[in-house]
Amino acid sequence: MPLELTQPWYLLGLLALPVLVWYYVRGLTDFARWQRVASLAARGLVVGLLVLALCGLTLIRPGHEQFVVFAIDESLSVGEQNKAIVDDFLTKATAAAGGNKYAFIRFGAEPGAIVADRSLASVINAKGTNIAAALEVSTAGIPPSYVPKIVVLSDGNQTAGDAIRAALRGGVPISTVPLLTSTEPEVQVSNVSVPAQVREGEPFNMEITIDSNHDDEGEITVYDKVGQISSQKFKVKKGENKFTLRPKAVSARSMEYTVRVTGFKDKLLDNNTAKALVYTNGKPRVLLVDSDMKQSKDLADALEQEGIKVDLRPTQGIPESLSDLQNYELIAFANVPATSMSTRQMNLVRTYVQELGGGLLMIGGDQSFGLGGYYKTTIEEILPVRSDFEKEKEKPSIAMVLVIDKSGSMGGQKMEMAKDAAKAAVELLGPRDKVGVIAFDGDLFWIADIQPAANKAQILDKISAIEAGGGTTMGPPMEAAFEALQQTQSKLKHVIVLTDGVSEPADFEGIATNMVQSKMTCSTVAVGDDCDFKLLENIAKIGNGRYYHSEDPANIPQIFAKETVTASKSAINEVPFTPIIQRSSAVLADLNIENVSPLFGYVTTRPKPTSEVILATDKGDPLLSWWRYGLGMSVAFTSDAKGRWAAEWVSQPLFGKFWAQVIRNAMRKSDAKGVFVQMTQKDGKATVTLDAVKIDGNYLNEATTALTVLEPQGGEKKLTMTQTAPGRYVGEFPIDKTGTYHVQMNQDAKGQQATQQSRGLVVNYDDELRIRPTDEKLLEAVAKVSGGTFKPEPEAVFAPDERTATRPLPLWPYLLMAAMLVFLADVALRRIDFDLVLGRAKPPMKMVMAKR
Repeated sequence: MPLELTQPWYLLGLLALPVLVWYYVRGLTDFARWQRVASLAARGLVVGLLVLALCGLTLIRPGHEQFVVFAIDESLSVGEQNKAIVDDFLTKATAAAGGNKYAFIRFGAEPGAIVADRSLASVINAKGTNIAAALEVSTAGIPPSYVPKIVVLSDGNQTAGDAIRAALRGGVPISTVPLLTSTEPEVQVSNVSVPAQVREGEPFNMEITIDSNHDDEGEITVYDKVGQISSQKFKVKKGENKFTLRPKAVSARSMEYTVRVTGFKDKLLDNNTAKALVYTNGKPRVLLVDSDMKQSKDLADALEQEGIKVDLRPTQGIPESLSDLQNYELIAFANVPATSMSTRQMNLVRTYVQELGGGLLMIGGDQSFGLGGYYKTTIEEILPVRSDFEKEKEKPSIAMVLVIDKSGSMGGQKMEMAKDAAKAAVELLGPRDKVGVIAFDGDLFWIADIQPAANKAQILDKISAIEAGGGTTMGPPMEAAFEALQQTQSKLKHVIVLTDGVSEPADFEGIATNMVQSKMTCSTVAVGDDCDFKLLENIAKIGNGRYYHSEDPANIPQIFAKETVTASKSAINEVPFTPIIQRSSAVLADLNIENVSPLFGYVTTRPKPTSEVILATDKGDPLLSWWRYGLGMSVAFTSDAKGRWAAEWVSQPLFGKFWAQVIRNAMRKSDAKGVFVQMTQKDGKATVTLDAVKIDGNYLNEATTALTVLEPQGGEKKLTMTQTAPGRYVGEFPIDKTGTYHVQMNQDAKGQQATQQSRGLVVNYDDELRIRPTDEKLLEAVAKVSGGTFKPEPEAVFAPDERTATRPLPLWPYLLMAAMLVFLADVALRRIDFDLVLGRAKPPMKMVMAKR
């Protein structure tokens, strides 16, 4: 039985022993020598005992008591019939526990906590099986003073983790008890195999794998994005069934196919559907979005004649997913306001350009750039121009009052967005403009009196201090804004009212009429679903302004930015001009730009420092500019491509050629010649294989190949593919989420881009929903590598084990008690003359006289 010291540094306390000896030598007591020696020994013993107590003297004893953790699999793949089997096993095993300890853990994809009572065990995420995680938690939860054991009751069909590696790492014997998988009728679409890429219009093989645990008959239906393309009845046998269809590749760049089974005897519905993604090679495709599609028909027709396929959509058709955006090499916004897009849609466009190499083109109009409310938006971040601008001196000055609802219902995000909107409006005004801010609830508060917008810093600080609270009374603040503007000298006067509720009654129409009579305009913004929409729309109509309704508070800053620029009449310049070439480019080849007909207007913007201005207006403002943004390119054309400003361009032969060359320069480069991409899924990982051959027929070797993976929930991974053979590059990434993964591959050879490819794959339902037999091989391997038993008898779980566990016994309480007893003895030796008590005669004292 060895001893150990947990805090050995306290042994330095033994240095007090020489001090005790010194006091013994110098002591003047007349007690007998034996008594003084005994006192010294007692004091030394007290010091020694206290030092050992501080050092944590511990007695190490061997123990044979066991602690067994029963890890019970309750995932969906485990059949209901196992409940009785598990209960019977646990009852028999725990009955033989004797003085040993045990606990339970029930796990699905993630383990729960170890508990002392079987009834308290919990199930977490029953759609997966992570045996490895359950083993790790079980091992960590066993107290160190017991002999550890783990018993796993599972079907062995792990969907995450590596159980064998966890067993080796844990160092604890693991016994495994195989459970039966579900025997209820089940049919599933196990896999939909399609080529990663095909030519447009080319038939291809779609191999569908259906697994069933019984013979049955039902229907298999196949859909693409347009609708149903096939529906057939099939008989399936128990086990794996394969069917082959031969659809034609459609014109879309990427097409998602969905296979669904119906009419079978089946319990789980989540595994009845599977999807696959096919990429096609063909003519480049462009998505053209216009708030008025009729106005962009000339541009769409011109591009079609130049060999570019165009999908023309209204603003309601702006893509909501990357899968939709991936169908196009470029997306063009023609006179589309920022208020037509959600923040999520803008972020998708940024990902499409930055990470997937797509192109973005914004074409001007009275609803684009600053006039469209793009100031400080994600889209403006992508564009090569800024939506704010230096206001020209001859432009009319504006005095504007912002009337903002700060009632209690405006709390949280609404209030923060309203403050951001007010700040954006102030920032867009020029130094000659004037601005005031009123906040209202049941009362009105002048946050900032009408003053020059040059005092931006002070005004912005005051706006930041607005806090929500109170009722909604909109009449007095509108009246106050009207009266204040009457006293202000300015060529333009404008009021913006924002509210999210229903106001107390007031003469709103009269106030709006008075504003118009005083040459003022008034616009209104309704936020949420609880406003008096008719009233606000009527106020804006009477006030010669604009009415906006935003269900998403995040859109408020875009609305205010759009309204500010529109009301100030500063961003639009409708004077005829001839484009001026600022920088030569292949895009302008054979166009003779110097002799083209004039354009009749444009939106004023400012170029960003690193952008390239290719064409400029007669005043030096950018007309055509572009820059690289991530892997893609964005282009700004500040005039339009329709009858308002480009009326004379539309009818000329250069119109289609100009726009085709601009778009081809900006669109995603995806030349598949000499490039073949293959994607496979296995064991929770995707493998991407890219084979590249140069034009001369030689392999493309030693190319830097970057792989960008966009996950279904928006995550992003950047990897480097490894060359494994001549012209072959391989990359691997985990696919632990269900949904569509978008993959972008970019190859650079000797500093120049060699290839750029986009692909995708779909991860369908969780592996837990797949039909699989009990994996006894895995369970047996776990038991073997850990030193446990495969299929143990329940009565043998707590059988005596040769192993021992060290059980420490801290001795400091006993040392302190002994020190106290010895201390009492020492006190007695220092206070009592035991020679007198025992009746012994004392030797006479010798006195030494000093000689004088």
